[in-house]
Formats: sequence, structure tokens, C-alpha cells
Amino acid sequence: MALLKRSNGSGPTPDPEGRMPLMDHLRELRNRLLVATIALVGGLIVGWIFFDPVWEFVKAPYCETEQAKMLRDNTCTLVFSGIFQSFFLTLKVSALVGVVASSPVWLYQIWAFVTPALYRNEKRYSVTFMALAIPLFLLGAALAYIVMDTSLAILLGFAPSDAVAAVQIDEYVSYVLIMLVIFGISFELPLLLVFLNIIGVLPRSTVKKHRRTVIFGMFVFGAIITPGGDPITMMALAAPMIILYFVAEGFMYLREKRSPDAEDYSHLSDDEASPLEEDSGPAR
Repeated sequence: MALLKRSNGSGPTPDPEGRMPLMDHLRELRNRLLVATIALVGGLIVGWIFFDPVWEFVKAPYCETEQAKMLRDNTCTLVFSGIFQSFFLTLKVSALVGVVASSPVWLYQIWAFVTPALYRNEKRYSVTFMALAIPLFLLGAALAYIVMDTSLAILLGFAPSDAVAAVQIDEYVSYVLIMLVIFGISFELPLLLVFLNIIGVLPRSTVKKHRRTVIFGMFVFGAIITPGGDPITMMALAAPMIILYFVAEGFMYLREKRSPDAEDYSHLSDDEASPLEEDSGPAR
């Protein structure tokens, strides 16, 4: 398949049948994981250095709720109960910064590993995908941050009127981290559909056929995957995903309409190499 072709000097060399040696795959995976890990550690160090302003930013959604000021009048208060909890708080907040700040690097490493060199006329998609993947992840994380105060107010609002909220710092930071990562990654799913369409694995007809099921699944996914499971957060996650889904389907429609005879490898087996185009030039 075209997915398995690699360019000389940019990765492992395929065998005569177009398949990649397993050890070369593992070696490339190791190298890309190493680069992604270094980027994450670098972002973590930056978060550690700038912990104070980052913490003010992280706790702001909680401080917008009425329950945040119950322990001390007009003062936003979170509590911790362990000797080492303050240390792990700093570590988690720093990790949060590391994940977001290094997202361009680890997203690229994922992309570069799962999408080996394409034909020359397909290389433009690689730049376009990376140009979209990073903003989409950051957009999803930003949306999670925006709706977080409303989500927290709903979840904490179920408490009896005579109860006082004593939210643990560790629990709150875990909630923030999960929300940001879930929203960020979820916004990448429509881009994955487009990629599968370009390489011939997912035709638009299949997407159209299962449209209602996918939309229903997005609402179910939003209800299950969000930490609180409240309707506001569920809708905030599902609605943009549905919009992006329709955008992805529209792109598939336009692409297939413009290139009805484009390469389609969906009928090939996993072990069968795709034919080279006669005009694609020498092997890369």
C-alpha cells in the first residue's frame, strides 16, 4: 500500500514487496518516543519555573464558582491533606504545561510515524495536516477551559445547602488535566477521518452511510469521557465534534468530486503493495 512506501534517507527501507522490517518500525518508534519525551520534559521544566502564574490561570475556573469561597469569606480556597500533596500538585501543574506546550512536537511525531512518505503530489497534505492538528488541539483545550467554570458550578451545585465544599487540590488539577487533554484529542478525530479518506481507506460513502450512528456516538462519547458527565460539558464536546465531522465530510465530497479516479487502495489486502504511478517519477 502507498502508506508503506518510504523515501530514501527519511526512514526504514521497504522490502521488495513494499513492507517495512519490524525492527526498523520499532527503531523508528523508539526514536520518535524519545523526541516526544524530551519535548514533554522540557515543557514540564518550563511549567515548574513559571508555576505561580500558571497556577493562578489553572484555578481561575474553580474560583468563579460560589462554592470556592465557602471555607473563607470571599477567598478562593482549595485544600490538601497530605505532606507530599503540595509537591505532586506542582508536578501535575507542570505536566499540564508540558503536555500543552509540547503538543506541536508530539503531535508531529505521531503524524510522522503513522504517515510514511507519500507520493510527491500528496506531500502537501502532510504540511496541511500538521498546520491544522496543532490549532485544533489547542482549540479543544481552550474550549474545555472556557466551559470548565460552568461545569464545576453544575457539579458542585448538587450539594445540600448546608454542606461546605472542600475540594482537594490534587483532585481538581486531575480534573483540569483530563478535561484539557480529552477536548484537545477529540478535536483531532475529524482530521483523522480526512486522512483515512486521502489514503483510500475510508470513502465518503461509508461516512455518509453511518452519519447518524456517528453523531449519536459522539453524544455518548461526550457523556462518558468527560469527568463530570454533566450536560453542559457533554454538549460543549459533542457539538464542535459534530460540526468538524460535517466539515470533514464536506472535504471528502469535494475531493472525491474533483478526483473521481483518484487512487483507491481499500480493496487491497494488508500485505499487498500498491502499484506505483507511471508518472510519479523515480522511487523516493
